[in-house]
Amino acid sequence: MMTSLQLALLITGGLIIVGLAFYAGRLLYLLHLQNKSRHSKQSARRSYLDESIYTISMAVTQQQCSLSEASIRLCVLLDHMDDERHYPDTYPAIHELYARIRHMPTHEAWKALPKPEKRKMEQEREQHEAELESKILREAEQLMQNHLPSADTSS
Repeated sequence: MMTSLQLALLITGGLIIVGLAFYAGRLLYLLHLQNKSRHSKQSARRSYLDESIYTISMAVTQQQCSLSEASIRLCVLLDHMDDERHYPDTYPAIHELYARIRHMPTHEAWKALPKPEKRKMEQEREQHEAELESKILREAEQLMQNHLPSADTSS
């Protein structure tokens, strides 16, 4: 026969187990919500990157954007992709142009340059663009194919 002390301990133990089970279930549910939110944000970020890469690549192929500007923007966007691909190997001409022009000043620093120095840099940039143009255009076409915007993006 069970004493009242044993019965009280059994009930207390049962309540503790039920409370811990409820707490564990709540933590699992919160973890599920956090994972779902993180996945949704990653998916939205990937869609944004794909759409941006596609748009810039299309602008290059339609000659609406300079090759230099496109290479800068595309290299930055590709650097932010969260996959295992090594994009400088996949798109070498775009990265080559970026490497050749990234030392050139932009914005206010460009405006502050004397005109002869600007002309010299513009000629250098145009020479690099002319040398790599056909390769960059091919790579832009590949980028358009590989980074099609998803159908669920609303623009």
